[in-house]
Amino acid sequence: MKLATWNVNSLKVRLPQVLDWLRANPVDALCLQELKLADDQFPLQAFADMGYHAQWAGQKTYNGVAVISRQPGTEPQRNLPGFEDPQQRLIATTLPSPAGPLRVISAYCPNGQAVGSDKYAYKLEWFAALRTWLADELQRHPRLAILGDYNVAPADADVHNPAKWEGQVLVSEPERAAFQALLALGLSDAFRQFEQPPKSYTWWDYRQFAFRRNAGLRIDHVLLSQALGPRCTACGIDKQMRANEQPSDHAPVVATLALE
Repeated sequence: MKLATWNVNSLKVRLPQVLDWLRANPVDALCLQELKLADDQFPLQAFADMGYHAQWAGQKTYNGVAVISRQPGTEPQRNLPGFEDPQQRLIATTLPSPAGPLRVISAYCPNGQAVGSDKYAYKLEWFAALRTWLADELQRHPRLAILGDYNVAPADADVHNPAKWEGQVLVSEPERAAFQALLALGLSDAFRQFEQPPKSYTWWDYRQFAFRRNAGLRIDHVLLSQALGPRCTACGIDKQMRANEQPSDHAPVVATLALE
């Protein structure tokens, strides 16, 4: 079973790329972030024509998340319970699998703008609420995967120039601590379960030829529960998608699970 995540930075603009990628990579579930579409603009029929189902939480112009899946999902959850937030940043659904029900979550974590800003405080509050909710979800759904754009590079190995980025948003210690708090629930970073090429990143700024220079960050992650981590057989970044014409600034991340 294959699970993938991709911040597409506008599904309206990149729908053809997403559909082409799915044809070439028929994953079982694709978690999307930054749809930048209102609910009624979601291109459900385009995915249905390819044999996919979808759960989504849309928002005009900003944010928005979705889970595109081969099998229909149940028990949908939109956003974090008990955390009042007009921003659409999370969608969860339960999918069937040979090993039993699989909880799949697509998350678009806040960027934070700048250390010390109001948006940075909101980011840390959001992560705390996410951890509280995930602790409960893991009790109810032992087979759980939360995929998405976390807007956190967990370690210096995930940063092209650690000295330049030191103390900045996406790499600051409070943000990294918030990410580690998720792992402390028993989740594992699927990508780091395997030996990986050095300088492996998932996001590159559009400016200053960042992709050409491979000046990126690894901020898109697949986190797996204790029941799924040992069943993960591979996890990699499809960097080629960032080389597209009019690409998203993120690349897909794909994890393979042996659930049969």
